[in-house]
Amino acid sequence: MYVRALIVVLAILNAGVALWWAVRPAASPSPPPVLAAGVASLQLLPTAPAAAGIAPAAAPAATSSTGIPAKPVAGGAPVPAPMPSTAQAAAVADRCVSFGPWPDQATAEAARGGAGTLLQAPRLREAAEASSFRVMLAGVGDRAAAQAAVAKIKSAGLSDYYIVGNADKYDIALGQYRNRQGAERRQSELATAGIQATILPSGGTGASRWWIDARTRADDTALRALHAPGQRTLDCAALR
Repeated sequence: MYVRALIVVLAILNAGVALWWAVRPAASPSPPPVLAAGVASLQLLPTAPAAAGIAPAAAPAATSSTGIPAKPVAGGAPVPAPMPSTAQAAAVADRCVSFGPWPDQATAEAARGGAGTLLQAPRLREAAEASSFRVMLAGVGDRAAAQAAVAKIKSAGLSDYYIVGNADKYDIALGQYRNRQGAERRQSELATAGIQATILPSGGTGASRWWIDARTRADDTALRALHAPGQRTLDCAALR
């Protein structure tokens, strides 16, 4: 009898639980989390299907360790592109050459003008066949003109001069030097003082020869168009 009563009680409890579950109110959704000001919430976007007919982006070309794009070969293994040879690099390098000598300045000037783009910044150089060089004020006039020129030299604080000539043909010598460089320094000193002197070779034959010094990238075959009497290698430091 007690067992029947227990079964009836359990059945009533199960029916009550089932009834409560059926009539209970729906659970309210949880409130969204509070975010800091200025922070946007994350949203999941639907994945777009791949567009038909659009191929994936091509992978970047492989490069070698030297930074030169590699050439693809069969099998997919990239092969580095060949480096320029030493001969090709030397063909475009600058070199310095001296051409000549020509017997006079006019002929050398004509050769320089006809060189065109074969030579870069060509310049003429005089090589006098002389044992020494004199710095002169030549043809200053009569004795009075020579004395006036001497007064100008003295007022500039310069010395080492003497008057040469007689009657109405006077020159003023302003120094004699063993090489042209020393004579040019004296000439420059006088020019600073407003005195335009001339350099004259003395001793030897006194004849001058003219050379063209220049940089070039042309080969010897192209340089034959200059019709130079001779050619020799020049130190590029001499052109600076």
